[in-house]
Amino acid sequence: MTCGPHNQQAALLNRLYQNKQRQLDAASKQTDSLLYRVLLAEAQAISDALSTVNRR
Repeated sequence: MTCGPHNQQAALLNRLYQNKQRQLDAASKQTDSLLYRVLLAEAQAISDALSTVNRR
């Protein structure tokens, strides 16, 4: 069974989001709040894109 473009996009975005969450976890243990805020914004953008893909 092959995945359609919608499922492929969702799977890719899920992997990106999981990786970003790992980066956020690591960054939360450091004092560089700018890095944390940038990673948080990236995670939010990925989440928003995933929501858009899932609405199709």
